[in-house]
Amino acid sequence: MIVLFCFALSVAQVCSGQAAKDSACYECRRASVIGVTTTAALTSFYLLNDLWYADYPRSPLHSFDDHDEWLQMDKMGHFFSAYTLSDQYHYVLTKNAMSDRKAAWLAASTSMMYLSGIELLDGYSAQWGWSWSDMLANTCGSSLFLMQQLKWHDQRIQMKFSYSNSPYAMLNSEQLGRNFQQRLFKDYNAQTYWLSCNMSSFVASDKAFPRWLNVAIGYGATKMTTARINDVDVNNFNRTREFYLSFDADLNRLRWKRKWLKQTVKILSFIKIPAPTFEIRSDGKIKMHAVFF
Repeated sequence: MIVLFCFALSVAQVCSGQAAKDSACYECRRASVIGVTTTAALTSFYLLNDLWYADYPRSPLHSFDDHDEWLQMDKMGHFFSAYTLSDQYHYVLTKNAMSDRKAAWLAASTSMMYLSGIELLDGYSAQWGWSWSDMLANTCGSSLFLMQQLKWHDQRIQMKFSYSNSPYAMLNSEQLGRNFQQRLFKDYNAQTYWLSCNMSSFVASDKAFPRWLNVAIGYGATKMTTARINDVDVNNFNRTREFYLSFDADLNRLRWKRKWLKQTVKILSFIKIPAPTFEIRSDGKIKMHAVFF
């Protein structure tokens, strides 16, 4: 998913490079944003196909069932990616004079089309295949963004991501990554995905909680060296699901005096803030982390 993140972040930064505030050509600005988006998407597909899929044999379009792989951590990645891309692109569109509702529909649709394109590349590769469970996760991520934006014109519940280095990647570096850059996207043992809920937006009084305070529910997994437990090419451990309860912060709700700082905070808003965290594992173990990321 590295291509997706490069695409999402680069598009988000288009906002800061648009015409000055006194520009009256809003249609030109919107056309420019959509044009840059389309170019970035097509370029990323070309690079992804050339640098990744070209190394594997092609096949007719086919599907495969991978719903039981990696304790569904890869599905959480699809969920998170679809939500994040929708949210970031919506921000760019609204900052370039598009209405909130129209931008929400366009952002969610663009997210689905982009991820569907990646799924098609999988479908024509003999190594993988079109995954309906991936598409379900993509749909859920885009829908989480769209439903909130249409109902509340606000993202009260955000998808976030955190990473803590794990010792398992070295046991199967081919699949889990050989360096930090690869492991950031490939080592599911090191990733945690969060639903971060803003407290003040769900209560009547604005003074009940700080505007920035969130409570986050996280999911992770560990002791995985292969996609499925029946793989025998490397050692398998007792795979364990991890559930977390933590605090978080929505820094977008703070008032930033500098425009560039506000935009930077928005671009990085998918990162979970380190905080005290309560953990429950599927093997029955319970742990309290003073700070967990």
